Amino acid sequence: MVHQALIRGDADIAASRYTGTDLTGTLMKEPQKDPVQALRTVQREFKDRYNQTWFPSYGFANTYAFMVSKQTAARDHLKKVSDLQRVAGKMNAGVDSSWMNRKGDGYQDFVKTYGFDFQRVYPMQIGLVYDAVAAGKMQTVLGYSTDGRIRSYDLTVLRDDRQFFPPYDCSMVVNDSLLKAHPKLKALLHRLDGQINVRTMQQLNYEVDDQLLEPAVVAERFLSRHHYFRGGE
Repeated sequence: MVHQALIRGDADIAASRYTGTDLTGTLMKEPQKDPVQALRTVQREFKDRYNQTWFPSYGFANTYAFMVSKQTAARDHLKKVSDLQRVAGKMNAGVDSSWMNRKGDGYQDFVKTYGFDFQRVYPMQIGLVYDAVAAGKMQTVLGYSTDGRIRSYDLTVLRDDRQFFPPYDCSMVVNDSLLKAHPKLKALLHRLDGQINVRTMQQLNYEVDDQLLEPAVVAERFLSRHHYFRGGE
């Protein structure tokens, strides 16, 4: 819907678009594992096809990530996904329902890439996986790398050491017609290039999910701290 809104001119700025999503969805291309190449592809294609500028990443990617409790990570010496191979046969894993049948970066391809499976895999709504691992009902879960509940439940995110999951780096996308009509706007929008890493995004989401602050309040505080509203060039 966001993409169509920009195409129709109902909107001019999409605040958050993800390389992996638009590569395979909007552009109907094969997934790419290299984040630099993925970004270059969407930037080129969106310029050529839609007369839109795909900005550099904010600095974070919101991708799938396997997680365990801090206690499990310490007990089983888990730092990366391949470390799970030693203990996966005794683990129940809670995963996003839609991930089970995804092509390319779903369950079946994960098993082939990493060479192990879990004792049992439970498809769940994504919002439930964090409660499940915190309560000990699941020994590992597949969540989102920027979710605020990672901090709420004190979870350890395991590094995807075989780069199985495609990059989902987040950027804004802007209609070129807007940038042409307002030339000074481009420099203002570029102020957020590379300014929000994964840990920062987790913290901002934590303030919304755990501390129940309004997203607009959290966003304004962050922008003010980073002088986004300073006098413009």
